[in-house]
Amino acid sequence: MKTLSPAITGLILVLAASPPNARAWESKDEKPTLCVGNYQTEAEAVLQLKRMAATYSNLEEWKARAAKIRRQILVGAKLDPLPERTPLNSIVRNKRSYKGYTVEAAAFEARPGYLVYGNLYRPLDRKGPHAGILCPHGHARGRDGGRLRSEQQHRCATLARMGAVVFSYDMVGFGDSEHFGWNHTHPQALTLQTWSSIRAIDFLQSLPDVDDDRIGVTGCSGGGTQTFLLTAVDDRVKVAVPVVMVSAHFFGGCHCESGMPIHKTALLETNNVEIAALCAPRPLKLISVGGDWTKNTPKVEYPYIRNIFSYYDKASQVEYSHFPDEGHGYQLSKRQAMYPFMVKHLKLDSEGVLDTKTGVYDETGNVIEEVDLMRTFDNDNPLPKHALKPGSLIQF
Repeated sequence: MKTLSPAITGLILVLAASPPNARAWESKDEKPTLCVGNYQTEAEAVLQLKRMAATYSNLEEWKARAAKIRRQILVGAKLDPLPERTPLNSIVRNKRSYKGYTVEAAAFEARPGYLVYGNLYRPLDRKGPHAGILCPHGHARGRDGGRLRSEQQHRCATLARMGAVVFSYDMVGFGDSEHFGWNHTHPQALTLQTWSSIRAIDFLQSLPDVDDDRIGVTGCSGGGTQTFLLTAVDDRVKVAVPVVMVSAHFFGGCHCESGMPIHKTALLETNNVEIAALCAPRPLKLISVGGDWTKNTPKVEYPYIRNIFSYYDKASQVEYSHFPDEGHGYQLSKRQAMYPFMVKHLKLDSEGVLDTKTGVYDETGNVIEEVDLMRTFDNDNPLPKHALKPGSLIQF
């Protein structure tokens, strides 16, 4: 086993000296609890990690726990068993060509009549097949919020210029979903977004220029939650970079993240650190800042996850970049931390994008599009007639 950090070594010693009542929360009479936002303090989070670490001590035991966590996510999200994969009925149109990449409107049906809207970024003049990368977004509001934000466009365009096919897609009630009448308060938001991400992999893999074995995902904030939830339940994800979201004490402040019993039931308690750790042994990078709930990543979340990776003898597969003086978001510094990880593990080609002298990935060649140009449907290309009415409850 690789040498562990002093912090995690100390944690294990404490556990060995004073094992907790590890079954106290497993009363079958207890009703599922929603762990919303700052559900617990930072100190309580450390104690919870101690309780959870006491339930396994080797790879076999971790795999058994991981299977339970994965099942709890799916059961809590009402995706167990997984729904039938109905036809995607994909629509890709309105190609725009820029320097080194193209952008198209794209949509597919995650369930019959329920559309997922987005933009498809593709490499130009690069030989395929290409890696496929999903880019979910966070809760930034406004006409140019969500996937329409300039920072999201920048990361999608830059990844495409380095040889990836990138799908940037709306959460329910954001972007085109909001434009066509849907609201983010939809009671099935967590279910819809998790299933939409699973089907988004199906969509990428349906494209002839995508390599099915090179699928990555990266998102910030609420998109970070989608990143680690998708990675936890779908092993087709080969590389994951959740940004400013993996926290031991913060569970996500929106019902699309913590509005269903995926974290704690009468049988098992977990948190977003363990859920992110389900990525092991696949490459995982945490990006964190001092200005939000990820401020403890170097001392708390990262060592815990690295210990799990060490059971696979893959501790080098998990990394982190921490920006102690920065705040929440997927700003340039965070994108610059993500790019080399994706290049390395998805075998992208950074030639012409990476300045080898400065180590900076050049984004100046990207074109930031206007909102109207990024719409999936318009007066000349209307929504399919069978599209579900906004607010409809989706049958799973």
